[in-house]
Amino acid sequence: MQFIIKAYDGEGMLSKRMEVRPRHLEGIERIREHVICAGGLLDDEGRMKGSVLIMDFENREQLDEYLANEPYVQEHVWAKTEVERMNVVIR
Repeated sequence: MQFIIKAYDGEGMLSKRMEVRPRHLEGIERIREHVICAGGLLDDEGRMKGSVLIMDFENREQLDEYLANEPYVQEHVWAKTEVERMNVVIR
């Protein structure tokens, strides 16, 4: 089951994002088999303002477990997270 996650940083969180980013990337690397695509959302000036992840898990509960342990969630970098099911056709 594929999911698209759109996560938006809180106001003024760019420096906190950069501080937490190594832990975020380490966590993504550990679950790499679930990651189809991932990257940063950019503002008009090219600064990161959030994240988009397309992930494949057996069910929503596994995705929720990942999110509960995601450093950007634990450190309150992401202020808003949207999750929708997705049907990936081309990888």
